[in-house]
Amino acid sequence: MITTLAMSGYRSLRDLVVPLGRLTLVTGANGSGKTSLYRSLRLLAEIAQGRLIGSLAAEGGLSSTLWAGPEAITRAMRTGRQPIQGTPRTQPVGLKLGFGGEAFGYAIDLGLPSPENPFPLDPAIKLEAMWTGEVLTRASQFAERRNGLVRLRTTATGEWREAMEGLSPFDSMVTHCADPGDGYELLALRERMRDWRFYDALRTDPDAPARRPQVMTYTPVLAGDGADLAAAIATILAIGDGAALGEAIEQAFPGSRLSVEETGLRLGQHGLLRPLGAAELSDGTLRYLLLAAALLSPRPPELMVLNEPEASLHPSLMPSLARLLTMASVEAQIVVVSHSEALISALREEGGMAEIRLEKQFGETDAPEVERPVWIWPKR
Repeated sequence: MITTLAMSGYRSLRDLVVPLGRLTLVTGANGSGKTSLYRSLRLLAEIAQGRLIGSLAAEGGLSSTLWAGPEAITRAMRTGRQPIQGTPRTQPVGLKLGFGGEAFGYAIDLGLPSPENPFPLDPAIKLEAMWTGEVLTRASQFAERRNGLVRLRTTATGEWREAMEGLSPFDSMVTHCADPGDGYELLALRERMRDWRFYDALRTDPDAPARRPQVMTYTPVLAGDGADLAAAIATILAIGDGAALGEAIEQAFPGSRLSVEETGLRLGQHGLLRPLGAAELSDGTLRYLLLAAALLSPRPPELMVLNEPEASLHPSLMPSLARLLTMASVEAQIVVVSHSEALISALREEGGMAEIRLEKQFGETDAPEVERPVWIWPKR
């Protein structure tokens, strides 16, 4: 389980380190930095897929994603005795992301490319580090990448050896130095990060993929766009917790019954002479079914992140959604980004939730109500 998430130099996240629990709610006013925190988790996941540089390019390149304020906001600036202005830099320009967990920790430091690079908007990976446990120490570190040189600590002797030289500044050691031998820990981390799931594109409009006819096939994991909803529900009913799914439907839509036919899913509702297909369902009903299929997956991930899952849902459905989220957090670590007061209240009533309320001051995102965990960035 990830216990600490750290971000530095990314958009409004000048220097933010927060704790994560089994079920964590990230909330705050519009513009407080919720989306930036969500994106930082996605960027960490993209490292294991080899898509980090491309993802940052899609956001406008490194220059568009870097913290736009001064390197440090002094007390004089905060009290108004001094205007907000740039100060002499003490650290190199960088965008840093990392996490610490019960098993492994990882951090990456991205900086400006060399002048001769033909793609000046692309960041260069300057440094990576991996260690055992939550906090980086000299004794716990077992993998290090500095510019193009990668070193791994030999498992048997504890000595360092050079694993690769000349690694491209666009490639991560997580994807290029993982092997079943001395790079086994890198391999294990890569596979765990590849298993993280993100749901922020579950469409419910008339042309949504979930409304189209589907082929029924074994589908233990709902796709990110919900295109295989019917097959995912059929899989839950066949090999998953069909009773929990039925209970979730009954709690949300009393008297309704969910089933799957060759042509797709069907929802029978009290008072209707025939069940409704996916194309006939309201946006809110379809959205709830998509979330239920994601959260009740027969193959739960290590980490699942949901961005504003309450979209299209009536406030009356929030208690049912909160119960689903709480139930899913038993098998998978869940991070929910939301500003819905109805969902926040329902999650609080369920209990067992960690809450991170973000605020923005002087353009910088902060979490003043949580205690900052111990965190050490690797140094260039």
